[in-house]
Amino acid sequence: MKVLVIGGGAREHALCRSLSLDPDVTALHCAPGNAGIAEVAELHPVDALDGAAVARLATRLEAGLVVVGPEAPLVAGVADAVRAAGIPCFGPSREAAVLEGSKAFAKDVMAAAGVPTARSYVCTTHDEIDAALDAFGAPYVVKDDGLAAGKGVVVTADVEQARAHARSCDRVVIEEYLDGPEVSLFAITDGTTVLPLTPAQDFKRALDDDEGPNTGGMGAYSPLPWADPKLVDEVMASVLQPTVDELRRRGTPFQGLLYAGLAITSRGVRVIEFNARFGDPETQVVLARLRTPLARVLLHAANGTLDSEPPLTWRDDAAVTVVVASHNYPGTPRTGDPIEGLDEVAAKDAPHAYVLHAGTRRDGDAVVSAGGRVLSVTATGKDLAQARERAYAAVGRIRLDGSQHRTDIARKAAGE
Repeated sequence: MKVLVIGGGAREHALCRSLSLDPDVTALHCAPGNAGIAEVAELHPVDALDGAAVARLATRLEAGLVVVGPEAPLVAGVADAVRAAGIPCFGPSREAAVLEGSKAFAKDVMAAAGVPTARSYVCTTHDEIDAALDAFGAPYVVKDDGLAAGKGVVVTADVEQARAHARSCDRVVIEEYLDGPEVSLFAITDGTTVLPLTPAQDFKRALDDDEGPNTGGMGAYSPLPWADPKLVDEVMASVLQPTVDELRRRGTPFQGLLYAGLAITSRGVRVIEFNARFGDPETQVVLARLRTPLARVLLHAANGTLDSEPPLTWRDDAAVTVVVASHNYPGTPRTGDPIEGLDEVAAKDAPHAYVLHAGTRRDGDAVVSAGGRVLSVTATGKDLAQARERAYAAVGRIRLDGSQHRTDIARKAAGE
């Protein structure tokens, strides 16, 4: 099978790494990719938001499967264009991807499907915003209704900060605060059958001890030793399957990766948000533990034949990923800084630890930073403590001027 992956971040590098290890994959392509992905896939320039251009590229490459990584191309309808060209595509249609593209739409789907979530108000005027903030009180949870690259959410006890963020959005969802730890659970679906992956936990705040602003994610780990063993079955029954069934009932079946961001509250599991694609950085740790070859599963989902796929199998190993971010992230990042130490990690830490590239590019012989989140340093081990130790040892070999990373990823879960 020839596979084309669309995107250029650490999520796509994780996907490409897993696909490159799959014996069914005879040729692996990525567009536009990055400096790290170039080591496992052939790169091609493309406007990832241009469905016609992506479909032309897939046709020229004679791809047997296209995997769309990021949310923006999905919301732009790239998967529809690829399928219209007669090529199987892993990723939801434009209509189904609205589940991530509009938080208000997601709330409507959840209400219809009976999925447990936070009470909320959708606001478009200053008066509506003020009334919603007054109704819920602190801590305030304010979400931009549209795509915001994981940074459109403000959780704060400061009503003025909450009000300012709400007023900066065209349409905003204000909801009750959900207590308890957060869990990310992915599921692969063909629109009918749902195949859950293993849970992970990510770290959204920029700084240690969950301080600082929200980011796209600063690290993740899996498995979750503290989670109820029945969690996946419960979420399948109360969240994932009902959501897939409701979207199919509406005539917009969801084929691809359904991501449920969950809060394990004192009143039970509640959905914080849905995404329409693999989450970053959770994908890095989930795929590190997946034993089942990936390409066949994604192809079955794209072709509507997922019911023929047995349950996924997992390694016993734990996995931890630590994001190395550029100076000033999540503000406007500094780019173009050389990254050193990558060869050192490959020589001294493989195969237990490796570097997945997020925002990087080639500049002559050098690899330089090209985004806010630059690298995801990922490691496996017999338990979280060993995986964490290996990940941070590899992080210590990397040199990037002004870079930042959290030092507490998986620390509590590892019992440290």
